Amino acid sequence: MPRTAQKVDDLAKDGESMTDALSTVLEVAEENGTVTWGDVSDDITSGEWGRLIEKGLLVDAGGDGFVLDDPDGIRDALDEADPAADDDEDLSWSKYDKGAALVVLALFAGYSLQSVRAEIATVIDTVMGPLNETLPFYAVVMLLALLTGLFTTIMQDNLMNDNVMGDYKEKSQELKEKRKRAKEQDDDELMEEVREEQMEMMAENTGMFKAQFRPMVWIMMLTIPVFLWLYWMVLDVGITATEPAMVLPLVGEVSTWRTSVLGPIQLWLVWYFLCSMGFNQILRKALNVQTSPT
Repeated sequence: MPRTAQKVDDLAKDGESMTDALSTVLEVAEENGTVTWGDVSDDITSGEWGRLIEKGLLVDAGGDGFVLDDPDGIRDALDEADPAADDDEDLSWSKYDKGAALVVLALFAGYSLQSVRAEIATVIDTVMGPLNETLPFYAVVMLLALLTGLFTTIMQDNLMNDNVMGDYKEKSQELKEKRKRAKEQDDDELMEEVREEQMEMMAENTGMFKAQFRPMVWIMMLTIPVFLWLYWMVLDVGITATEPAMVLPLVGEVSTWRTSVLGPIQLWLVWYFLCSMGFNQILRKALNVQTSPT
């Protein structure tokens, strides 16, 4: 059993596809007694089949196909190597995640309370003040957008669980197709099965929300103080006219940061989001970060 567990663990390191292939072979072997390539060729690749033989999990039965070496040990090892268990562990919030969420809630008070905003911005200004005196304000905004974009990309890459969201998306699509088929065939039994699966997926919505919101908590730990500093500089301290005046597409020359350029949205906010979106796209491409399920 220990040797079998080690072999299965080695396969699991090659990816979930290998453990899925082993599960498929195990199911066929338990049903038929032996398994041949023809039995599973529609479900696994030839490379996966060869890998199972190479690892010694599939043993030649002398012309009658192959048998699994230690099927009970393989079954137990597959249960322990179940990637779903890792996904559930990734979805759980640590005490640090919960602490960060509490800090973020406190930071939100800065948007409505000028005294809180001033306290936070004053701390940030100890770092940004000298930089703001050296560079024009538009360049400071660009630098902050680059910093927050880099931090956002790193957090999403390390904390976002694409497997959970990808599995959920795949299940949703399969359920949608099954529901459509049930309606076309007027199959009440299949429709009832669809309803039961929909109820199960509603419980998974909580896990999806946790998987998506966890990186956002850490991202807001930096972006909110930065945004409050910009808010404080423009609206409370009072940044004067831009030098030189900025020229925006479809807007033209704009002389002050508090000028409304998109309805009530002021120039400083539009400039920050334009820089932020641009840098985010560049950084994700450069660092090969995938933020949506495939």
